[in-house]
Amino acid sequence: MTRLPSLTYRQLTTQLQRLGCEFRRQAKGSHEIWWCPEKRRYTTIPRHTGPIDRGTLRKILQDLDIDPNDLNA
Repeated sequence: MTRLPSLTYRQLTTQLQRLGCEFRRQAKGSHEIWWCPEKRRYTTIPRHTGPIDRGTLRKILQDLDIDPNDLNA
């Protein structure tokens, strides 16, 4: 199993945009809804400072059906 990188909100969203995902709308509080049109999948991403917890990152990638190896490409 690939070890997940430590990413901030900005680093994660930059990588997601590179992979074809897009910001859809603001959610409740400091969260955002992101959409991957290629795979027709949604996820919620927390918008805060500091690194995103690895468990949360794992769930985001699982929701969007993205391989963790694609983040490092």
